[in-house]
Amino acid sequence: MKLSAIRRVFFAALPLAAALAIIPPAAHAQAAQPAPLEDRRKALNDLFAQYWDATMKLSPEEASSLGDKRYNDKISDYSPRAFNAWIAREQEFLVRLAAIDPTGFSETEKASREILLRDFTDDIESQDFKEWEMPINQLGGIYSTYPQLADQLNFSTVKDYDDWISRLRAIPEAFDQSITNMATGIDDHRVPPRYLLEKALEQVKQLANQKPEDSPLASPIKKFPASIPAAEQDRIKSEILAAVAKRDLPAYQRLARFMEITYIPAGRAEPGISAIPDGAKYYEFLIRRTTTTNLTAAQLHQIGLDEVQRDEAEMLAIAQKLGFKDLAAIRAAVKDNPKFAPASPDALLAAYKNYAVAMQAKLPTLFGRLPKLPFEVVAMPDYLAANGPAAYYEEGAAALNRPGRLSINTSKATTRSLLPVEATAYHEGVPGHHLQISLGQEQENVPEFRRHEGYTAFVEGWALYAERLGKDVGFYQDPYSDYGRLENDIWRAIRLVVDTGVHSQHWSRQQMVDYFHAHSSIDETNLQAETDRYIAWPAQALAYKTGQLKILALRDKAQKALGPKFDIRAFHDTVLDSGALPLDLLEERVNTWIANQSANPTATPK
Repeated sequence: MKLSAIRRVFFAALPLAAALAIIPPAAHAQAAQPAPLEDRRKALNDLFAQYWDATMKLSPEEASSLGDKRYNDKISDYSPRAFNAWIAREQEFLVRLAAIDPTGFSETEKASREILLRDFTDDIESQDFKEWEMPINQLGGIYSTYPQLADQLNFSTVKDYDDWISRLRAIPEAFDQSITNMATGIDDHRVPPRYLLEKALEQVKQLANQKPEDSPLASPIKKFPASIPAAEQDRIKSEILAAVAKRDLPAYQRLARFMEITYIPAGRAEPGISAIPDGAKYYEFLIRRTTTTNLTAAQLHQIGLDEVQRDEAEMLAIAQKLGFKDLAAIRAAVKDNPKFAPASPDALLAAYKNYAVAMQAKLPTLFGRLPKLPFEVVAMPDYLAANGPAAYYEEGAAALNRPGRLSINTSKATTRSLLPVEATAYHEGVPGHHLQISLGQEQENVPEFRRHEGYTAFVEGWALYAERLGKDVGFYQDPYSDYGRLENDIWRAIRLVVDTGVHSQHWSRQQMVDYFHAHSSIDETNLQAETDRYIAWPAQALAYKTGQLKILALRDKAQKALGPKFDIRAFHDTVLDSGALPLDLLEERVNTWIANQSANPTATPK
């Protein structure tokens, strides 16, 4: 899973057709008689640049995490007024972009225009569902935004520290805005499940009750560059600790009180998103946005059932080779065998590191182009680990000398299973998230927003596909590890069943847990956290299998069409070299590559 901040915005949106209908008459005339190519190309690139600058100004935290320091002393405005203004700006961009005739543009330019039009359309449509009214759950929110940001930034100058001090002083306003938004959500009956909010409260209290010097908000003062004079270091320490003690920790305490007294009692009882107003319609939208397909909940549910059955057949074959009569027998055996549990948190970290290092040595056999950004494996922060996933990837930033990070949940380490660790290392690290996301950032001759696109079906679909690449280079030699790979795969197939089950078929949480138990031996710690994750993030879990199956189908198509001309390295480069794409655009790109390869084996679509 790639961990990323999600910008949530609100506006009483115009539908796309209405937005396009208000294109000025002059623009229609221009469309009838296109302006010269270079004029239209300049208009397109100017709009791309203006949009990116506006995005960075809208989300100073994202700008800082990418190494853009222009807004390092600012934080986001979480008020409905700011959200309204942003969607109005996106509608303006959409109308301008739609009015630019793409005739004569390169394939890259056409794709960039199409992608941004889709992004605008999705953002505008999402506002009907008031996502801003539910800004917190057990997986994150305003309470985790700034502790995570402190860990992402590079503090090398006095100004870096002074900018952070300005942010610390502004955090209480952001908390107050979020509380106001949650209160509005209560009025509109748009509130997360009560039991998930209780889990989130535990994390808020953990951060609220720390000593100032122990708060992750104060982590930048733990190590100063030698270039900063001692007197300045003393001043910075004093001002940071004062801001944390007098402003930020009280803000956390106010949020905790609001949640405990007001928000949690208003939390909904039913876990599925269909319980909120327009919930069924909202889930349909989330499926489209997340999978970039028109698949229905019913179709995805059936795909999940079919994939579970297929995985179980492969798992049974391994089980029988190992001497077990059925899946129940091997599941019981691996669950109770201490051989498959890490002895300590350090042992769990070491297992991930060993698999990642071995795979890195094999990457040149699978890819023609590799990322320049380094990669590391670290322990997940304590304030996220209690309710966090088994692992997540956090993208790096070359401008900040920050490597890509595979964060491992080492809480309750000895209760976790080692069986899925090999596959997870490939998924979250290499050749999964780190390779795909870093190559996306390193694209050349594309607008900046293309380097940071994050279509979930592509990003997570690639990472799940990457788990299988270990087979291509001769890994998973231990049959138990290969069984673990299939456990990871069936885990994602189960997601299709339980996500659609809870959000479209009114399953209870216990039904989700029971289905997991019936079809996997995933350790209980992960199983419980994952069940809560699907409830908190409707449709997000549908992306993995959807994207993986599309990439596998495209690879199979290419192999059949090209026969001996098929080059796995060229295929992977074709999939990855344009960054994250909607699945239909990915299919168009691969089809073009297949056609070009058939005529000219050295050709690659541009």
